Amino acid sequence: MRQISVTEHLQLHQKNTPGATGRFTSLFNELILSAKIIHREVNKAGLVDILGETGDRNVQDEEVQKLDEYANKILIHRMQRCGVLCAMSSEEQADLIQIPRNFPRGDYFLVFDPLDGSSNIDANVSIGTIFSIYRRKHGSGDQVELHDVLQKGSEQVAAGYFLYGSSTVLIFTTGDGVHGFTLDPSVGEFLLSHPDIRTPEQGRIYSVNEAYWHYWDRKTQDSVTVFKDPNSELGRLYSLRYIGSLVSDFHRNLLYGGIFMYPADFRDPKKPHGKLRLLCEAAPLAMLVRQAGGMATDGLNPILDIEPQELHQRTPLFIGSRIDVSKVQEIFATE
Repeated sequence: MRQISVTEHLQLHQKNTPGATGRFTSLFNELILSAKIIHREVNKAGLVDILGETGDRNVQDEEVQKLDEYANKILIHRMQRCGVLCAMSSEEQADLIQIPRNFPRGDYFLVFDPLDGSSNIDANVSIGTIFSIYRRKHGSGDQVELHDVLQKGSEQVAAGYFLYGSSTVLIFTTGDGVHGFTLDPSVGEFLLSHPDIRTPEQGRIYSVNEAYWHYWDRKTQDSVTVFKDPNSELGRLYSLRYIGSLVSDFHRNLLYGGIFMYPADFRDPKKPHGKLRLLCEAAPLAMLVRQAGGMATDGLNPILDIEPQELHQRTPLFIGSRIDVSKVQEIFATE
């Protein structure tokens, strides 16, 4: 059987898109090259001095991992030269990343988490790069302002992630279904391995860190309880599976069915809305899961409908199979 590469898939998408100029395909090809470079370093992480912490803290006040910093630098270096971006935003940096004046520019805006799950790097757990692509809505000057690019998740042009695990996979959507590609190291190409992914309507897995139970409100506790109750109206007993790497937990549940939960908690008064970032984590995964037939909510509101007010805005996240997420939304809607 003939194998379809991601480049061929993108060219077909371009051919079927009225008014396509090829600029999006150029952007995506640079993303893929960046991921291949990161994949190479991840695969030899135990052999070179890129494991462990740098001693610095990022904008989220989290310890920066050496490989996390490397991935961030690679993405910025490659993507600012692709000629189609007006600006970028990284989880690792507090402000917008402007494209230097001596580089060609476009009207796409890229948001990314360079290495999600980086705290698990030393334990050889699967990690990933999450990305989201928007078009600049306002303004045409050299300097991009925050209001030019802050948009709801429903306005994303594309979203996806690279997962570096036993194999390296690319899962993405351009608003026309979700497709998965696996990197074949022998030819250096991502080849179509998961066409038109559909997540099960109801799953058998719930993913959450239950150690924080006592920091949750009652509705969050009730939501988790329903998945542990064999006599609940969901009609089945769910299994707890929690890796602690968002992209890894999401990927498993996308394929097998289930729900991932990162609710708000009261451990840290500076983070009343939980830990996950709306723009670089929740929104891109929400676009993916909706295109695959699932749902994503903050408990009451669809993630894709939330209007961001700041670059690193946080949000609770309940994401996965439609029936499972709908049940959580039903619990949160009760008085």
